[in-house]
Amino acid sequence: MYEPIRTQSSGTSGTSGRSAHTKMAGTPADFPHRSREEELDIQLAGHLAALLAVTDELRATAPSADLDTAAGRLAQQVARLRGGRTQVRSSHAPGPAAPHVAALHDRAHALAGRALVVAASRADTAAAILAAQRMDAHAAGQAEQQELSTAG
Repeated sequence: MYEPIRTQSSGTSGTSGRSAHTKMAGTPADFPHRSREEELDIQLAGHLAALLAVTDELRATAPSADLDTAAGRLAQQVARLRGGRTQVRSSHAPGPAAPHVAALHDRAHALAGRALVVAASRADTAAAILAAQRMDAHAAGQAEQQELSTAG
């Protein structure tokens, strides 16, 4: 019913006639270099680092003790997931407030949600609790910004 392919495919190299996948079979190159746990750690650290960057930007725009505490806890979690390496952080100069703050809360809420999904997937309770708390805080920040925009 099916006829075998008789020409050399475009993915082959050399004159052996075997595809790159066939050549690599059985070698360490065709297996992942990291475990699922390691991949999830990297992904979670990335989401938390992005959340930390947005939190730092919010701190510069609308300083608060809650954001200071959250930034410290986020930095601690990122360092833990990255084997003790600390996150490079930038300092933001205060900028425009109202519309910019609402967009930052939106972005932070989305990042916290992503972090929560990955933390739950890898059963990291500390990171999951922190992400859920940040989601709640940014949801409240979003609501506060909406109230300010409709009232003013």
